[in-house]
Amino acid sequence: MARSRGFTLVELMIVVAIIAILAAIAVPAYMRYGYRARRVDGQQLLLTIANAEERYYAVNNQYTTDVTKIGFTGTSAISNDGYYSATITPASGSTSAQTYLAKATPTGVQATDVCGYLTIDNTGNKQPDTSNTALNSNGKCW
Repeated sequence: MARSRGFTLVELMIVVAIIAILAAIAVPAYMRYGYRARRVDGQQLLLTIANAEERYYAVNNQYTTDVTKIGFTGTSAISNDGYYSATITPASGSTSAQTYLAKATPTGVQATDVCGYLTIDNTGNKQPDTSNTALNSNGKCW
């Protein structure tokens, strides 16, 4: 009797199981990399706002919460790639024009990023969303 060539069902199922295990590890790692790469868009937006606020302060001796006065259009500043939208408010607990807090909120595909929003204030203090203390402790978001 001649032996037929090919794979058995068991061999095929083992290969499928190995591929599934590798995919279960690789896909989440790739997604985290994508979030981290797009987060730079928000960081760049906040640094641009901080620089514009300092230029505005040098001329007017006060900060502004109006993004149109520092070179943006609309009610919020949109990042170059559109992954973040930023607004400016007086720093917490202050109503003075001598402070500001710029907050970049993720939008679109970046909205589910574990870091959430990013902020920068007039002292240069950079913070991610304060509700996620595990990320804040090691500085992964900024």
